[in-house]
Amino acid sequence: MMIRQTPVTCTGHSRPVVDLAFSDITEDGSYYLISASKDGKPQLREGGTGDWLGTFEGHKGAIWSVDISYDGSRAATGAADFTAGFWNADTGTCLASLEHKHIVKSVSISQDAKLLMTGTAKSQVRVFDTRETKQAAEEYTAHNGHVKGATFLANNNFFVSVGDDQHLKMWDRRMNKELRVVRMSQTINGMQLKEDVVTISHGSTVALYDITTFELLRSHTLPSIVNSASLHCDKQHYVCGGDDFKVYKVAIETGQIMESYKKHFGSIHCVAYSPDGEVYATGSEDGTIRLWQDVVGHTYGLWQRPEMMPCSPNNHELHMN
Repeated sequence: MMIRQTPVTCTGHSRPVVDLAFSDITEDGSYYLISASKDGKPQLREGGTGDWLGTFEGHKGAIWSVDISYDGSRAATGAADFTAGFWNADTGTCLASLEHKHIVKSVSISQDAKLLMTGTAKSQVRVFDTRETKQAAEEYTAHNGHVKGATFLANNNFFVSVGDDQHLKMWDRRMNKELRVVRMSQTINGMQLKEDVVTISHGSTVALYDITTFELLRSHTLPSIVNSASLHCDKQHYVCGGDDFKVYKVAIETGQIMESYKKHFGSIHCVAYSPDGEVYATGSEDGTIRLWQDVVGHTYGLWQRPEMMPCSPNNHELHMN
């Protein structure tokens, strides 16, 4: 008998959810999920269950991008109020508010949490030392138009970026130089990095590139515009979502759609896999986050509770500010 996919619905945002990021697995075996929303209230959750932990207070505009450090202790937010926030994720304290001249569309924390990278709506990528944030340590004119995403590679000496100009680029921070560039055939909607593979969603296509050589590994066309795609840790499949309200699970080798689900009531703006690959999260125009099992029927998180219920910040007492 086929087991039905039953996602956990996480409410709490009052406007569309536009970005999601998971931490790595922490020392106690847990991990965290941070969300960005146009309501200006980034939220932190327990990653495996979606239980609300707190809201980061202080921005005065829509939040376009979020990131969380590998150990879950630091968070970053990029907002329409021309600032990027750097936060203590344990207490909700704002450690730094970084002023920009334009909307901050992308944020990325380095693996050691000593660096913060931001990308703006006017082509600039900036790198800050999180221990001394008064001014950017580095600046790059990275793209012609909005920077859609920018993220550090593992050793922090390099980063990759994508923009409105349909370009995927690699940069060498030591030489302050662009090393490689690939132009996509359609508008880039999203980018995610998983070890040595970068996953690009452009138009209705999901493309996977080797991050070292920029060799195209696979390219698949989906039934709808794809806004976001996330690679599973085994690199055998990915999930993606877009304008048709559906989330798709796709085999990398063949491009075959293995599963598809339609539970959201609006376009899916962002998808992300948990660090152990057991769960993936989707954020939507409908203002909700949904958590899905990668393998339906596994005992994991709330799926082992018979009384599984949607999670809401109203059911918790902790409030970060």
